[in-house]
Amino acid sequence: MAQIHPTALVDPAAELDPSVTVGPYSVIGPHVRMGAGTSVGPHVVIEGRTTIGQGNRIFQFASIGAISQDMSYGGEPTELVIGDRNTIREFCTINLGTMKEEGVTRVGSDNWIMAYVHIAHDVRLGNHTVLANAATLAGHVHVGDWAVIGGLSGVHQFVHIGAHAMIGFQGHVAQDVPPFMTVDGNPLAVRAVNVTGLRRRDFSAERIGVIRQMHKLLYRDALTLEQAMAAITVLRGSVAEADGDIDTMLGFLTQAKRGIVR
Repeated sequence: MAQIHPTALVDPAAELDPSVTVGPYSVIGPHVRMGAGTSVGPHVVIEGRTTIGQGNRIFQFASIGAISQDMSYGGEPTELVIGDRNTIREFCTINLGTMKEEGVTRVGSDNWIMAYVHIAHDVRLGNHTVLANAATLAGHVHVGDWAVIGGLSGVHQFVHIGAHAMIGFQGHVAQDVPPFMTVDGNPLAVRAVNVTGLRRRDFSAERIGVIRQMHKLLYRDALTLEQAMAAITVLRGSVAEADGDIDTMLGFLTQAKRGIVR
C-alpha cells in the first residue's frame, strides 16, 4: 500500500505505486495514476485523468489536473501526462488538455518548476527545463528541452520556445523564441546566444561557434527570414557535431506559428 497520511482523501480507484507518499489533507481523484517514488506534499489536489511518472516531488498547495481555463471546454475526457523526476513547487497549477489540440497537456521529465507557475491546457513542456517563480504558460505553448523561463514572465498562447533558449526576468513573450537564444525586455528582443547555458551542457567551442553564426545571420546581417534560413542551411557540414543544432534551428523556424522575436 502507498504511504498515505490518514487525513488525506485518496479515491479507491486511483492507481498509486506502493512507494508513493501522500501528505496530510491532500486529495487524489479516481482517474489519477502515480509511479514509483513520487511524493505528494500536504494540501495538494490531483484530479482529472492525470498520469504522473516516477520520482516526482509535488509540494504543498499545488493543483494538478484541474479542468482547463478555456471557456469552450465542455467536460471532454482530456488528460494531463507528467513524466519522471520533476520538481513541482508550491501553488503550481497544471491543467488538463482540451480537444482543440490532441486533448493532452504534457510535461516531460527532469523539470524544475518553481512556485506559482501556471501551465495551461495543451502545453507541451520538454525535459530539463527551468520555470522560475510565477512564470505563466498560456494554452498551447510549446517549450523545448533545456529552456529557462525567468520569474514573472508571461508566455502568450500558441507561442513556441526553442530548445536551450532563455527568457529573462519578467519577459513578455508574444512571439516564438528560436533555439539557443537569450531574450528579455518589453518589447521582447534577442540579446545574444545563451552561451552560459550551452557551456553548462558541454557544448564544444566549435558547436557554439556555429550557433553564433546562426545568430548573426538571423539578427545581425539584415537578411530576411528566408535569406537567413538559406544561409543557415549552407552551414551544414562546417562542423559535423553542429549539424543537429542546425537542423534544430531550421525545424523550429519552419514551424514557427506567430513569427519569431527579431
